[in-house]
Amino acid sequence: MTGTASHVRHRVYQTLENPSRTDRASWAIEIGLILLIFASVTAVALETVPDLFARYRVEFRRFDLFVTLAFSVEYVARVWAAPEARPDEPAWQARLRYMRSPMAVIDLVAILPFYLTLLMPLDFQLLRVLRLLRIYKLTRYSPALSVLMAVIREEAATLLAAFSILTILLIFAAAGAYMVEHEAQPDAFGSVPAAMWWSMVTLTTVGYGDVTPITPLGRVFGGAITILGVGMAALPAGIIASGLADHLHRRRDLLREEFRCALEDGQIDLGEGRKIEKLRRDLGISREIAHSIHQDVRRKQVQRSQCTCPQCGYEFQHIGDEE
Repeated sequence: MTGTASHVRHRVYQTLENPSRTDRASWAIEIGLILLIFASVTAVALETVPDLFARYRVEFRRFDLFVTLAFSVEYVARVWAAPEARPDEPAWQARLRYMRSPMAVIDLVAILPFYLTLLMPLDFQLLRVLRLLRIYKLTRYSPALSVLMAVIREEAATLLAAFSILTILLIFAAAGAYMVEHEAQPDAFGSVPAAMWWSMVTLTTVGYGDVTPITPLGRVFGGAITILGVGMAALPAGIIASGLADHLHRRRDLLREEFRCALEDGQIDLGEGRKIEKLRRDLGISREIAHSIHQDVRRKQVQRSQCTCPQCGYEFQHIGDEE
């Protein structure tokens, strides 16, 4: 690759993958893409209003074409610049690795419905729903969504186990309701699959009330399932909450360790400050929390220096270091 092409690819990579507020071009492109995502999802939602779609059908189609072209250029540019993230790998391998990443798949899904309509006749309503998936592109620009997706990936095995237990309880509750209620209510509990609706709304504590047990044994069984559902329905939420707290704690520990290394000489120079600021943005940590971590690390550095013998250099154990 020529030097000019390499420079252009590096610039594209920095603009799309590492936007900075100090770089007006990359910042403008990031804001423009975010606004385009919101506008696209809003337009898809408005298309479902029959009167609006009938009146502005041409405008909706033109806008969708514009959005698709913009997202297509973005996708191609990200794939082309992907080798910048892995300079030690061959370009084709780095691009293939990127195309298999979750965010690249989301980018592809965002533009795929439009091109599918050009290749084969498909249900337009289905494609309209698929275009709503463009909202997931915001994950790239939202630290909160990125953290949530990371937690879900980390806790995937635990969440799968929890949902497996819920599935077993769902079948058990439906079978039990069928056994005690099918004679009294053959329409609502005439089979195990039919009873699964009641089982689902009861275990999830939604309780619509459209289907309820009427026999004494059925009500006792339903009460037991309701009590059991209160704890089981909260299980996935508890797993995600615990995983989220642990993930955020690890992110702050990374920033704390970076501050600790930078303050080994007693001060943070310009290069170290830029590195810490980039890490802070990548981790999605606010400036207030970063400032609090910095003050805490600096305080412990001062305490440690005060507990060092000025003659022999022996470092006494300080109670503040025992954590």
